[in-house]
Amino acid sequence: MSALRIAAVGDVHLDESLRGDYRRRLDGIEDRADVLLLAGDLTRHGTMEEGEVVADEFRDLPIPVVAVLGNHDYHSDRPAEIAALLRGSGIEVLHDDATVIDIDGVRLGVAGGKGFGGGYAGKCASDFGEPEIKAFVGHTKRIADRWRVALKELEADYRVVLSHYSPVKDTLDGEPLEIYPFLGSYLLAEAVDAEGADLIIHGHAHAGTEKGVTPGGIRVRNVALPVLGRAYGVYLL
Repeated sequence: MSALRIAAVGDVHLDESLRGDYRRRLDGIEDRADVLLLAGDLTRHGTMEEGEVVADEFRDLPIPVVAVLGNHDYHSDRPAEIAALLRGSGIEVLHDDATVIDIDGVRLGVAGGKGFGGGYAGKCASDFGEPEIKAFVGHTKRIADRWRVALKELEADYRVVLSHYSPVKDTLDGEPLEIYPFLGSYLLAEAVDAEGADLIIHGHAHAGTEKGVTPGGIRVRNVALPVLGRAYGVYLL
């Protein structure tokens, strides 16, 4: 089975002032990668105008593009419309589900979605007490359950999970400890470890570090643009 080259980046935070800038940085990507994964926070404030810039920057690339939204993409309360706009430009957008891409006869399965917060084992929020706290943790639990189902049903040669929020605290090293619960949740890693994957991609943690691993041994990569310091990272499967 042939190896696959996964290009990935998150937190590009595009708006009109950056129109055309990112597209130039993608020249020749087909020589370095087989697919491009976008790990959320594609816009600054989640407006439709910013969504149009994202669609224009990433449309009609010579390789498939799969994306998830991030918290910034939700800010103007139009995530469904932004997702529809991106899909209309040929970008696959995941929302706690999965897709399979055929790359020269090799099936790449990509599962995931935005994810959410809650913290990490031993120092996390629990669904106990006020309804607001129970709703916060319950939201992450429901997302993790949907990821588990998506992975269980995914038939592919390689499986990658794409998220905005981090499933592990390894890749948060450099961020203030006080905000860890708002950067991700161990429940996401539990779901992926239960069903198996070859790689997890996420963004969100601008001051974090690139490399981590789940308790079950799955590679995790933080591809937030400020962490990578380059247009995208490339990871081999």
